[in-house]
Amino acid sequence: MLKKIVTNPKGFTIVELMVTVVISSIVMLGVGIVLADSQRGWNAMYNRIYSDVVTDGYAARKNFDSVIRKASEDSVLLDETGTWVEVHYYQDSSSTELDRYARFYTYGSELKVEYGILDPRQESGTNTVCSNVSFCSFTAKGRAVQMVLRLDDGSQTATIVSSAVMNNK
Repeated sequence: MLKKIVTNPKGFTIVELMVTVVISSIVMLGVGIVLADSQRGWNAMYNRIYSDVVTDGYAARKNFDSVIRKASEDSVLLDETGTWVEVHYYQDSSSTELDRYARFYTYGSELKVEYGILDPRQESGTNTVCSNVSFCSFTAKGRAVQMVLRLDDGSQTATIVSSAVMNNK
């Protein structure tokens, strides 16, 4: 009887399979490391952008700008050391005299704004603009008022410089 001798067997040898498994494992490990590092970086950036320091700084800048822009350029009171600023403004567009005030100041580690009536002087409310304040100073020159605010929550520090021009006479 004649036996067939197989000279070209179909399939892979064990060595070829092991080499393929090792190469695939190295590629998968590399992809996993890249994905994990990307996720870690994305989380760090997200926490940096949406932290309390950043959101408080944004709120402080917006609040300061809106109050100063409606203020009268004729009436700005500024502490000698720059720790507070007070501006006067009109209650509404039909007012003929300055009848309201807003005073920005720090109290502990908070930036506050006090609103009130000018004559007779009467406080109508105080709002906390932001917290984590480590430094705050105000300057006024001409029609512009500037606030330099440093916020620090222990893990992140941000310095906000906001300038606004008083638009009313």
